[in-house]
Amino acid sequence: MNPSSVDSPRSDVSIVAGHKTWRVGTLVYTASGLVALFCWLTFGDFAWSMRDRSVLPMAQWYLNHLNVPNVLFGLLLTSFPALLGMLLGPVISVKSDRHRGRWGRRIPFLLVTTPLAAFGMIALGLTPLFAKWVHGHFPQQDEMVVSVICFGFAWAAFEFATIAGGAVFGGLVNDVVPKPMLGRFYGLFRAISLIDGMIFNYWIVGHVPEHFTLILCAVGVFYGCAFTWVCLKVKEGGYPPPPLPATMADGSAPARGLRTFFAETKRYCRECFTNPYYLSIFALLQIAVLAFNPINTFSIPYARSLGMDMTVYGKYLALTYLISLSLSFFLGWLADVFHPLRISIASLACYIVVTAWGSLYATTAETFLIAWVAHGVLSGCYFTSAASLGQRLFPHSRFAQFMSAASIFIALANMTIAPVMGLVIDRSGGIYRHTFSVACGLAVVALVAGLYVHRQFMKLGGPGGYVAPE
Repeated sequence: MNPSSVDSPRSDVSIVAGHKTWRVGTLVYTASGLVALFCWLTFGDFAWSMRDRSVLPMAQWYLNHLNVPNVLFGLLLTSFPALLGMLLGPVISVKSDRHRGRWGRRIPFLLVTTPLAAFGMIALGLTPLFAKWVHGHFPQQDEMVVSVICFGFAWAAFEFATIAGGAVFGGLVNDVVPKPMLGRFYGLFRAISLIDGMIFNYWIVGHVPEHFTLILCAVGVFYGCAFTWVCLKVKEGGYPPPPLPATMADGSAPARGLRTFFAETKRYCRECFTNPYYLSIFALLQIAVLAFNPINTFSIPYARSLGMDMTVYGKYLALTYLISLSLSFFLGWLADVFHPLRISIASLACYIVVTAWGSLYATTAETFLIAWVAHGVLSGCYFTSAASLGQRLFPHSRFAQFMSAASIFIALANMTIAPVMGLVIDRSGGIYRHTFSVACGLAVVALVAGLYVHRQFMKLGGPGGYVAPE
């Protein structure tokens, strides 16, 4: 995929020599070039989504199989990744925004993190075997403790690579996909992700108890090979020079060491956290994601507490994905036509109704399935419609930086919600229905934040004339 280059920072659609072209930065695509771009990025997203759709559910199953307390369950699967993302995401994002090299500013980081993520998946798959070997050398130790420690090391490697890669991959999409196509592009991404979820949950998840190691190792090898190939095929365009180091703002020589670190941190905080408008966007993104977290984190323990077989769980999750798949491109088109902010607000309003019903009636396997499938469809509607929200609201040249700032807010919330939710469930004697109650309350707050952001968005020009504040 080799688009031509021109000296223009715009993202635009035009007619050149009788052919429609799409422009983003210095890249210009013809129709065939745009199709090639979509094919390569879609293939990469297939591998990316297969990783995301399989690893977390299998990690949930493994920890639940070990009978770890719900508080520890939430700490390991949600709080630890959130803390890691809060510390790592901003650093990687800013370095990527400012990096200039022959491979671009995103691809070099992805080429490093991809094999590390593959290694983490393979290590997770081998955890039961390794834990058994370690316990054989330390038989006096509790077997669950040994298994959790071994799991923790593999999980740390996997999450480190996943968070670092995720901070950069969104920036790559922002740099190479024309803005008028972002909604439909993310709708296509969502469709691929759902197909991955359907494949895994309909045909594979029921075999996890017998073939945990084989499945995770196979996914790890496939992801490592496929995503590396995509990184070598997608080409970035040219970028303007990066901003000068913060210590050179007065024309003096750049400082080194801690002085530079503190100066750059001060600049990062000033650019990201002093504008109330951006703070309100961060709040919207944080609380909306937080609203889906309780049900997503504890769905497997919830289902098992109602006597549900994993095969039934997987088939209904596949049904959720099938419904979402049928809506994905339509939602992406709506986001391009009406703006992702408006479609996200509508999704949150519908989600409030569903979680309110679930908090009252999801007490049997049948009613849980109804509420859970509706939760999955509507949370998917939000994620599909909001996928291009950052690209449409944040400054283009510093997109990864602002997304990392948003992730700090999300991380702080995720660090607390899962263990607190686990503590509530444990203290209530295992009443998982509280996950719907908490989700409903958080969705109400997210809806209020969304309405405020929309009001400010309209003051800044709205869909037709919006300019991101500098």
